Amino acid sequence: MDIKVIHNQKESRFETHIGDQIALVDYIDNGSNCLSITHTEVPKNLEGNGIAAVLTKTILDYARENNYKVRPICPYTAIYIQRHPEYADIVAGR
Repeated sequence: MDIKVIHNQKESRFETHIGDQIALVDYIDNGSNCLSITHTEVPKNLEGNGIAAVLTKTILDYARENNYKVRPICPYTAIYIQRHPEYADIVAGR
């Protein structure tokens, strides 16, 4: 499955469109170079295809490339960072 991720700054989220469905990661830009990642959502029938992982990796890479720290409020994001310790250095408060 080819997953094209779009940064929808107006809606403060990274998203991908698959058919007529949307999967997304929401964030809040706290204004001090910190993104709070608040929610990850993948339609039930698309779960298990690695979509959440691609979205999460994309937002974390974006944060790193733009000198942001992240606050992983979303449980999925927190677990992703635990499983991918290469992102631990961009977690706020560390």
